[in-house]
Amino acid sequence: MLTVDYDRLAVDPGDRVLDLGCGAGRHAYGAVRRGADVVALDFSLDEVSTVRGTFAAMSELGEIPTGVTTTAVRGDLLALPFPDDSFDKVIAAEVLEHIPADERAMAEISRVLKPGGRAAITVPRWFPERVCWALSDEYHQNPGGHVRIYKGSELTAKLSRVGLQSYGSHHAHGLHAPYWWLKCAVGVRRDHVLPRLYHRMLVWDITVQPTATRVVDRALNPLIGKSLVVYLHKPEVARVST
Repeated sequence: MLTVDYDRLAVDPGDRVLDLGCGAGRHAYGAVRRGADVVALDFSLDEVSTVRGTFAAMSELGEIPTGVTTTAVRGDLLALPFPDDSFDKVIAAEVLEHIPADERAMAEISRVLKPGGRAAITVPRWFPERVCWALSDEYHQNPGGHVRIYKGSELTAKLSRVGLQSYGSHHAHGLHAPYWWLKCAVGVRRDHVLPRLYHRMLVWDITVQPTATRVVDRALNPLIGKSLVVYLHKPEVARVST
């Protein structure tokens, strides 16, 4: 289940793509299948190990195009271990809301992106996220949890200050917002029948991708889409302020 639209990001064969805060690697795998050379980075060694294992399995199954390179590394988004202008595309999906020094992280994204390159940044959308915070402190007040809620204008203004210019946006995962509202209402860590049944439906939807739920999800996205996705480019002559 991808949050980023790779057509809008223009991920092409031969691109060098950085997936920041890769987690289990869903965006990294999608980029690899499009023929991009991918570096997946996460602070968690467990996540990095998982992604390395999946890359290896994909290679054995012939799912990685010939000549494509894959790398998974541990790293800190506040001090990326890459030279300036290293990547054609950068993805940071559901990462910045966890980082207190978010503008420093944004500056690092801009630094490693090539002039003329593109980035996709996703964060929880303001309204669905605000409902979660109102229903449950447990949802966000935990180590590594969400430290802020972005409005779209705030996010794009901060990214503009580090030299990244927005060229489009959309919302994603409209079906997922009610699940999190249910979880927050009954208790995030409580095993309750309603969120459990809803989660079962979401897994079925992701696995089967039936037309009916895809239509409903697209209809809900403008209203309650759980994620905001912003697409940006770095001008050929970047103007970066700190």
